[in-house]
Amino acid sequence: MQGRLAWLGAALLALTLGGAAIHAPGQLGIGSDRRRIAFVAVCLVAGLIYLLAVRLVLRGGTTPRTTWLVLAVALLLRAIVLPGPAFLSNDINRYVWDGRVQVAGINPYRYMPADPALAALRDATVFPFINRADTARTIYPPAAEALFFLTQWLASGVLAVKVAMVGAELVAIGALLALLGRAGLPRAQILVYAWHPLPVWEFAGNGHVDALAIAFVALALLAAAADRQALAGIALAGAVLAKLLPGVLLPAIWRGSGAGRALGWKLPAAFVATLIAAYLPYLGVGADVLGFLPGYAGEEGITSGRGIYFINLIAQLVRLPPWAGRAYLAGGLAVLALLGVRMLARPVTAAGVAGDALLLGSVLMVLLTPHYAWYFAWLLAPACVAPSWPVLVLTLLSFTIYQDPFGAKLLWPAVLYAPFFALLLLPAAWRQAPYVPAPASRSR
Repeated sequence: MQGRLAWLGAALLALTLGGAAIHAPGQLGIGSDRRRIAFVAVCLVAGLIYLLAVRLVLRGGTTPRTTWLVLAVALLLRAIVLPGPAFLSNDINRYVWDGRVQVAGINPYRYMPADPALAALRDATVFPFINRADTARTIYPPAAEALFFLTQWLASGVLAVKVAMVGAELVAIGALLALLGRAGLPRAQILVYAWHPLPVWEFAGNGHVDALAIAFVALALLAAAADRQALAGIALAGAVLAKLLPGVLLPAIWRGSGAGRALGWKLPAAFVATLIAAYLPYLGVGADVLGFLPGYAGEEGITSGRGIYFINLIAQLVRLPPWAGRAYLAGGLAVLALLGVRMLARPVTAAGVAGDALLLGSVLMVLLTPHYAWYFAWLLAPACVAPSWPVLVLTLLSFTIYQDPFGAKLLWPAVLYAPFFALLLLPAAWRQAPYVPAPASRSR
């Protein structure tokens, strides 16, 4: 088995090298439509190789040497794309800018990048490529901003951010390895996250801050499984302060701290206290501390519903009223609330907490149908412990978003979501690891 896994890992490395070579040197983007199509095709082929590797690991028979092989290949995959340019997204330029603004002692929520007050900080390599430079303040929450500051204080530039995101991935992998051990599962199952092409390209390649959110999600899952209420609350708050989406995991994480007892107060208290403490240094700008977030929800068509695939799909069949988007979101929140309430009484195991977190996260992402591939990557943290074929296929097919991010409202989203729902109809497709009690020596 280890030999076959090594061959699959070698194939992934070769495909990653090929994907990196597709980028046209000197181009900010990938270079051309033909290159973009080729890149997406390479990533999808890599996805097939990845699924074969996942199947091999889940069938069992792994050893500690298998885990080291998995980790070595994961490191090499990231080493291939880390030194190169971020050619799939320009978000990293905003990260560098926000860090630079803070190093200069300025609140990043106070000014738009194009504001004359920041003219002295402009350069020719970062400032010209900041998105929404003259229309939006930063959108990123305080944990993300703290990391941006740290990277630019230690070593200015884009590479510093990418290295920091890979560092966050290492924290996530360490926490997930511990979680797998607590669940009684083979640690080689870390392959589910570590070999997935999406984190490789989006974090080592594009430097997206979602890597920081994944690190905190993994830490929150581990703390919840260990019945460390305060730590779980702090870690979950950190995930929300990096990327708001993991807030949906609160029922799974809080349930995890209950250990069959009445819900404790430590987790929510630590969660709220961490949120408040993180925002305090930035409150000098008042309500502007939310940055571009309120405007972003409108721009992406979330509040109106025009940016949500399933609303557009229904609109092809019937005429929808203006309040359809709000009703859709309210119904989605109700579904998530019902799922969360049911989870509060479930038994506490590492696999159980991860499985419930994966369910809540997956429902949220399918409800919102994001327009960006990297938004799906955080689902891979709980999927390491509670693998689900529909979710793994969904995260892999997110690469197709690069082919047509905003043009076709029906065709390309169908390519992304139809296989997910088709797999859900197959028996045992939602394959989650069984609920395994934690070893007695680790229980509290």
